[in-house]
Amino acid sequence: MNVSFSPEHQAFRDEVRRFLDEALDDELREAQANCPGIFLDYEFNIRWHRILHKKGWIAPAWPEQYGGTGWDLTQRYLWTRETTLAGAPSLAPMGLGMCGPMLIGCGSDAQKDFYLPRILSGEDYWCQGYSEPGSGSDLASLKLQARQDGEQLILNGSKIWTTHAHVANRMFCLVRTDDSGKPQQGITFLLLDMDLPGISVEPIVFASGTHEVNQVFFDDVRVPIANIVGEINQGWSVAKYLLEFERGGGGTAAQQSALDRVRQLAGSITTDAGTLLDDREFKTRLDATAIELQAVQYTELRIMAALSRGQNPGPESSIMKNLGANLGQRITELALEAVGD
Repeated sequence: MNVSFSPEHQAFRDEVRRFLDEALDDELREAQANCPGIFLDYEFNIRWHRILHKKGWIAPAWPEQYGGTGWDLTQRYLWTRETTLAGAPSLAPMGLGMCGPMLIGCGSDAQKDFYLPRILSGEDYWCQGYSEPGSGSDLASLKLQARQDGEQLILNGSKIWTTHAHVANRMFCLVRTDDSGKPQQGITFLLLDMDLPGISVEPIVFASGTHEVNQVFFDDVRVPIANIVGEINQGWSVAKYLLEFERGGGGTAAQQSALDRVRQLAGSITTDAGTLLDDREFKTRLDATAIELQAVQYTELRIMAALSRGQNPGPESSIMKNLGANLGQRITELALEAVGD
């Protein structure tokens, strides 16, 4: 298997590395390294967002006509990998990775013209209103009522586990507009402003003391029907389309960085035999994890090659998620064992 990159792609990789060296400061790197949750704090997230927007590199996966970079799949892979290895801050996915692509595929021209530039610039910061109390994985059972009153929908109910709702100024959400048929048939996809009268946000603080998620309450909140994406009662199809954008490339770079940190940590911990790296049992498990990670990396490259040729990646793309989760768990267990020693 040839895993080398073309001279053009190697030149692009070098350009990315130079940019990251210049654009990243110690504060941004430290914020990412110390992030205790899934998403980085807003102040660091949005600062990095604006740096990338100024550079013109904020939306590698978007079509060029809507503000994307025009990069090919290999360039996007290299960008993801290099930013991960450099310790660059992660970007909130709700606007750039989910709402934006969904609007490009399903939104009206007016919705695209208004929202897409604001997502790119960071003027709009989005949260996702999907889960509800009693409706988590069984999303089709959601109950947030949206009753039509002329040219408006009136919302009553709540959403829960809403990441960054306390700093977001927009939400895309699923609401119940009809409960007479199958659950999926009465759901509508809706865009709304977080400062509308009747919306309140209550924090959910983790055991660690960090505040990342919230419960959002809706009390007779009025939203224009012009904010519906697609057709009323057809939001389930829009939601499924949006979830297709979870797939990405370069994910093993983060695991490689984590494994490298475990190896460095083990080398700094002294034992009777020298360091933890001299412990045969620990080193054997560390090396076995590294071999499995390399195999997953090759699989990731094969999927990328298939996609770049316009082919279907096959079942490997689904298997990758399971393999990646298992690998991440194993790397974390090795880190915990090293810290324990």
